[in-house]
Amino acid sequence: MLNRVFLIGRLTRDPEIRFLPSGLQVTSFTVAVNRPYRTKGSDEWKEETYFFDIEAFGMLAERLGKQLGKGTQILIEGQLRQDRWETASGEKRTKVKVVADRVSIISGKQSEKIEEKEETDLDISAEPEDFSSDEDVPF
Repeated sequence: MLNRVFLIGRLTRDPEIRFLPSGLQVTSFTVAVNRPYRTKGSDEWKEETYFFDIEAFGMLAERLGKQLGKGTQILIEGQLRQDRWETASGEKRTKVKVVADRVSIISGKQSEKIEEKEETDLDISAEPEDFSSDEDVPF
């Protein structure tokens, strides 16, 4: 089975940070992704915007929570996850989110590259920041 997503977009708000009962950090944010398209029968270009909810866990979540801010443009690599729940009135609900495995900052708050290193051991370069996680994602 294949479940892989790649998105480039901008954060619509600052990330939200929370902790699971186990102590694992979760960072959530929404990205706006623009899709240009040409209308049928003309050369006119239009653009539509899609909004995707993103979650990251563990060390990746910690680093993203510190480095990302509203307006930051990022590349996200991850997988889709469908949450399912029932409301108090018994209605069934679902929501699809992207669980990030890797995030690279294209432009925004900072331009240094952050890898899976200690906070005091940052690799500063002209390339986009790259946040990666090999941790298991709890779901």
